[in-house]
Amino acid sequence: MPAVVAETAMVQVASEELQRDDSNGWKGKGPEPQTRARPRQRHGGSGHEGTRRQATTSSSSSSRDEVIRKRLLIDGDGAGDDRRINLLVKSFIKWCNSGSQEEGYTQYQRMLSTLSQCEFSMGKTLLVYDMNLREMDNYEKIYKDIENSIAAAHEKIAECKKQILQAKRIRKNRQEYDALAKVIQHHPDRHETLKQLEALGKELQHLSHIKENVEDKLELRRKQFHVLLSTIHELQQTLENDEKLSEAEESSDTPMKAEDKQ
Repeated sequence: MPAVVAETAMVQVASEELQRDDSNGWKGKGPEPQTRARPRQRHGGSGHEGTRRQATTSSSSSSRDEVIRKRLLIDGDGAGDDRRINLLVKSFIKWCNSGSQEEGYTQYQRMLSTLSQCEFSMGKTLLVYDMNLREMDNYEKIYKDIENSIAAAHEKIAECKKQILQAKRIRKNRQEYDALAKVIQHHPDRHETLKQLEALGKELQHLSHIKENVEDKLELRRKQFHVLLSTIHELQQTLENDEKLSEAEESSDTPMKAEDKQ
């Protein structure tokens, strides 16, 4: 911004000096540039006159731009200060070498005018410099504010990321809680479950008593069956012994009967 303001001021000063030189007729500064219209030549047609006018206009604008460019290149950022100082030195030399009082007074007035222009340019330069300093301070404040805003934005973004992660975690937990709640709803209440468990415990205890009774009866029947088998075995042994005795008696009776018959 300050560079643009300084460059604009230099261009304005160069344009003013160029207009001032044009109004003074370029006295004592070399040949006059081709910026004024030449007298018309009557031996040509209207087309040639239009072409000459365009060429004259283009050449005048190009020469004016060239002069401004050269002055800006030579003067730099001084806005014509070097030229004014040179004019002041020349005016002072002319004033010292003036022969008459009128010429000395004229050179004196020119020196005062040049000095006032230099003072004005210096004041304007100081104002521009102060403005540039204020602008630099302002830009520095703006830069710091932007840096603080960026840092605050980064902190806020980090905080928002943490909040997003926490929200995702809470949402996941809620989904898991909802799934568990749906599963729990399919099961009976705890009080009813405890009642059922108590009833099942009593029933299991009753069945265990029945099992013990059945096992006792089964053991008793096993013992009775064992006694029965033992008794049957003894009876069978007794019957076998009786059969053997009866057979032995019959065999002994048979020879005796045969002897009686003889």
